[in-house]
Amino acid sequence: MFEVGEYIVYGVKGVCRIEDITHIDIPGADKERLYYVLSPVGGGNGKIYAPVDNKKVTMRKVITREEADRLIEELPQIDLLWVPDDRQREAKYKEALNTCDYRAWVSIVKTLYLRKQERVAQGKKITALDERYMRTAENELYSELSLTLGIPKERMEDYIKERLEQR
Repeated sequence: MFEVGEYIVYGVKGVCRIEDITHIDIPGADKERLYYVLSPVGGGNGKIYAPVDNKKVTMRKVITREEADRLIEELPQIDLLWVPDDRQREAKYKEALNTCDYRAWVSIVKTLYLRKQERVAQGKKITALDERYMRTAENELYSELSLTLGIPKERMEDYIKERLEQR
């Protein structure tokens, strides 16, 4: 069980701070069940009520500084998520995002970056589907790394490039 004040990754909602662990009095909710009260980081002032024993949505602690540093060092070795068929590609991207695995997010970003370069070289634009998944995967990855490393999210891409160039 997580603690109040901890930061976690909550499904496709991204990084959240645990504000409270409590029973909730909402019609239709089990009053005996414990819930996390989550505040999405950088996402307005809404609240998410997630059952502590939730098995449907992936919840995990945010990446540690050591894990973040190791991830950046290992970026060149992380495999692409290459799927030639358009319909299968969307399903794979969706599945990878839902795992809440930062390595899967990197695979999506790397794959779509290469696809974008190929399309631009052919005089084409990136597809709307690719653009949407690239933006989502980058947002999830950069939000988590930003929190852990203390670097503004909008600087994260440059920070990663600088670190890789130093190698």
